Amino acid sequence: MPLNEKMALLAGRARLLGALLLGRSAAAEAVCDELLARWPAHLHLLATRAHLRAQRGAGEAALVDLQELVRLAPTRSAGDWFNVAYLLDELGRPEQAEPAFRQALALDAKLDRAWYGLGLTLIRLRRLDDAVAALKRNTELQPMSPYGWYQLARVHWDRQQPDEARRIIAHLKGFEPKVAAQLERETGLLV
Repeated sequence: MPLNEKMALLAGRARLLGALLLGRSAAAEAVCDELLARWPAHLHLLATRAHLRAQRGAGEAALVDLQELVRLAPTRSAGDWFNVAYLLDELGRPEQAEPAFRQALALDAKLDRAWYGLGLTLIRLRRLDDAVAALKRNTELQPMSPYGWYQLARVHWDRQQPDEARRIIAHLKGFEPKVAAQLERETGLLV
């Protein structure tokens, strides 16, 4: 990149940072628009604009940026794929979210939030056996987080496996008694 291009990009990024520091999200997004018109393959700018768009509730527009980001740099970050998957799922497209979650996990098999997201997506797809496997992996990676345990208990309940659900409720009572009590109310299973 020629020096004058580098300087223009640097100045634009400084304006972007200033807008972000001042909490002026709309101005920051406008700077991203301007800079991406000139440098459409700039990964950091794509990620920043996607974040800004998602924050203001423009999920489809954010998804366009994120999909371009993973198209340009498919192995840059498991987090990029997670963000694509998360938005796809949030936008009601779980059948498209699943492969994106799996791509995130191919890049980082220890990305616990991707295992959790995959589990939720599989629940929405009514693939409960697969959801159990994903949620178990999430709870292995985040044993003290109640979210994976809660969903896992719910799946076991939906699969008519009350003993498994009871075992999880008992486990949760040891560190998240409010979540355990919620599961007891929802399922009618007392431990």
